[in-house]
Amino acid sequence: MQHRIPRPSAGKAQEQGIHRAEHGAGLGAELAVVVSGARRRAVRDADRQIDTAHLLHSLLESDAEVCVLLGGGPRTARLLGYLVQRSIGYGLRWQSAVEDSGSVPVMVRAAGFSPLAAAGLEYARERAARHGGPVRGVDLLAAIIADPQARAVEVLEHAAIDSRDLFARLEAGAGDPAH
Repeated sequence: MQHRIPRPSAGKAQEQGIHRAEHGAGLGAELAVVVSGARRRAVRDADRQIDTAHLLHSLLESDAEVCVLLGGGPRTARLLGYLVQRSIGYGLRWQSAVEDSGSVPVMVRAAGFSPLAAAGLEYARERAARHGGPVRGVDLLAAIIADPQARAVEVLEHAAIDSRDLFARLEAGAGDPAH
């Protein structure tokens, strides 16, 4: 299975400061709230790291545009139901494992974030730079579902949301203010 998160070169990674302690830095106030909410959720759930499912849950709670893209109404409620269950049900198996597909280069690993979540935050910044605007919720959504092995993708699939179709729509410009 091909992973869609681009691998930065070692020089580029060092230049961008990927090892920064606070991966929420550079996201702007709106998405700093998302990262903060994901961090609180990870601590509350006794998870070792913030993963893509934590970020997805926080996005759903704070970004109306993301909710619309995911179908809104009953679909969002079902998705939130799966995310809530992670602390009492199927997500318990995640507590003993790091979310990592093996495709993320070592230099994007950061304390407090799973390798996929750290790479996703970096990809969201790069995606926003390509469209010339601040990092938005849709940038982070695209980033956390770019790798088919991400926990966010697993949650979306449980809620009958096709992550590949959603990613393709996001990459084609859905949710982009220019489109």
